[in-house]
Amino acid sequence: MSYDWRLFPHDIAGSIAHARAQKHAGFLTDEEFSAIENGLLAIHKDIEDGNFEFKTSLEDIHMNIEAELTRRIGPAGAKLHTARSRNDQVATDTRLYCRAQVDSLVESMKNLQRALLDRADVYADTVMPGYTHLQRGQPVTAGHHFLAYVEMLDRDVSRLLDARKRLNISPLGSGALAGSTINLDRRAIAQELGFDGVTTNSMDAIADRDYIAEIIFVIALCGVHLSRLSEDLILWCSAEFSFAHLADAHTTGSSLMPQKKNPDVCELTRGKTGRLMGNLVAILTAIKGLPLTYNRDLQEDKEPLFDSIDTLHLALTVNTEMILAMTMRVDHCAAAAADPMLLATDLADYLVKKGVPFRHAHELVGKAVAEAILSKTPLDKLDLTKISEHYGNDTAEIFQLSRALKARTNPGCPNPEIVRQQISRWQAQLA
Repeated sequence: MSYDWRLFPHDIAGSIAHARAQKHAGFLTDEEFSAIENGLLAIHKDIEDGNFEFKTSLEDIHMNIEAELTRRIGPAGAKLHTARSRNDQVATDTRLYCRAQVDSLVESMKNLQRALLDRADVYADTVMPGYTHLQRGQPVTAGHHFLAYVEMLDRDVSRLLDARKRLNISPLGSGALAGSTINLDRRAIAQELGFDGVTTNSMDAIADRDYIAEIIFVIALCGVHLSRLSEDLILWCSAEFSFAHLADAHTTGSSLMPQKKNPDVCELTRGKTGRLMGNLVAILTAIKGLPLTYNRDLQEDKEPLFDSIDTLHLALTVNTEMILAMTMRVDHCAAAAADPMLLATDLADYLVKKGVPFRHAHELVGKAVAEAILSKTPLDKLDLTKISEHYGNDTAEIFQLSRALKARTNPGCPNPEIVRQQISRWQAQLA
């Protein structure tokens, strides 16, 4: 009862649908069904209002609700459990809970996408270094960088919606493991509860927790994506990078060093990712060695599920708020992007277009880079014709950032025009 109390709205919805099927099958009179339905709705309101006393002696949410219903309406309440088991009852409740939470998480993910999209729009033309191995590689725009996380979150949304299709099948009517000789209309129950169909093997229906593991996996992977975003922002906010500024609401000062401004939301998000990954290991470990069908080990499925959902909801909400409030230090980004070394690959491409094989072009640019470092001369200020006859007197234009970005015309490149096209596409998709 300490944690499965939150299944109460789904337990009550499932019980009402089950009771309606009992009535249609002739096991409840109209009056008995009305008493059950009204009693359950009253219990639902009492729980919502905080006026319901849960009893740990009754073990779980199912027994608490059924016992209170019977106390309130008498013998009709004792008929409710006909043709069902707590095994298929909890399987149904958990699927309904997961479905509702998936829908909520999807909307939270989309809200964070919208926040990232907002920043991408504002900083679509802000040129900054892109990195590999945490070393400056090639120029990109901040807008392009933010859109990368929009893409990641879109895959998370897609995975959750895909998992939703698999979980949205009703196990109610599978009984303890082998159904019941009292055959209620499972499809009618499923339809009332918004399921897409019914399970077709009673043993698998009771034992299945794949959908929980799958949701926790998607949540853990989304947490990894948020952690990577956090790491980027932590670096950007450091004095060494100084690319971004977070609002005071999402940072804290040091108890000792008054000049410090710590990116707390980012660090907490990064830290909680380990918790989400741990929950995935916990659920997989809990189910890895279970024979069919129900085993008490399956009580260990809910705490990691509930914790993962709560943790990700919080992280998505706070990160959305933080992203909308953050600003980029455009001048610092521009200064870092002015490093001509960022266009060394463009210089190699220049040679390739003159007929030089890429491996040889790579070597020639490497010599130019080495000479620039040795002579402490910016790469764009070297007389490259002294390094190779393949270099002409037209290399200066290679080092124009705007030209370099515009030259990238393939889909998915950081060309500001392409970035703005992607922003427009996402704005329409997320509207």
